[in-house]
Amino acid sequence: FQTGDMVKAVIDKGVHLGTWVGRVAVRASGSFNIQTTAGVRQGIGWKVCRMLQRADGYGYSLTQTNKKGAASSTCPKAEVSAASVR
Repeated sequence: FQTGDMVKAVIDKGVHLGTWVGRVAVRASGSFNIQTTAGVRQGIGWKVCRMLQRADGYGYSLTQTNKKGAASSTCPKAEVSAASVR
């Protein structure tokens, strides 16, 4: 893992219970910070993370789309396509 990778962390116990998808920031301690749309989750272990996409220098954001392909109105960036480059 390296900073900027997109990961999915599935945590089944503890403070960060749930599934988190976002950009990872590697810390000196060996644990990760995961930047999600809901905010930052700090202190996530590498063992619960699965790589979705390697860092390539671009900043990506994920949005939800409805079945018709239009961006969901609950999405904060509804005008952005499903995978956009900043």
